[in-house]
Amino acid sequence: MSPERTVRQIPVGPMANFVYVLADGASGEALVVDSGWETGPILKVVAELRAKVKYVVASHEHFDHTSTLRELADATGAELVAHQASPLQCDRRVSDRETLKLGRNSVRVLHTPGHTPDSICLHDGLDLFSGDTLFVGTIGRFERSDADAIYSSLYETLLRLPDATMIYPGHDYGDVPFRTLGEEKRSNPYLMAGDIRRFRSLFS
Repeated sequence: MSPERTVRQIPVGPMANFVYVLADGASGEALVVDSGWETGPILKVVAELRAKVKYVVASHEHFDHTSTLRELADATGAELVAHQASPLQCDRRVSDRETLKLGRNSVRVLHTPGHTPDSICLHDGLDLFSGDTLFVGTIGRFERSDADAIYSSLYETLLRLPDATMIYPGHDYGDVPFRTLGEEKRSNPYLMAGDIRRFRSLFS
């Protein structure tokens, strides 16, 4: 994603959700990550940016992230995008490492199962929109049987990104609303565990 990109973080609803608008400055095309509980604040930001929303993307299936996805897609004329494992009705299904084009730039889909089987993160080369996979200071809740899956998502996928990557989570659960991956590596206990045994011990 070019330096001309714009990221807007929008708080919505009663569960401290974050929705994101990622806009490409050169083309005016934009991508929205989740929709949460209401479309009004999102549409306001889109209008302020004079952006053309090309995609509305579900980070995962949970209702607090998706309850107004179709409404938002219809209001903006965008494609509704979800992972191929998602139970959501959508216009386009994506798989791991697939890219979504914004102008001449692209956003890569990273499949990060664990919180849910269809969980994805979106990486534009500088920023990571991490949904409920990774928060500031913690990670998303998951069934105990899925510990191996989320460990793999964190350690085999997300921790391989550059330390300067800015983490934009799906909820405002941390001391700050966003933080770099390098800072998370030094402070988030789930990223400091190292091996799966220590990781599992955090839930015992």
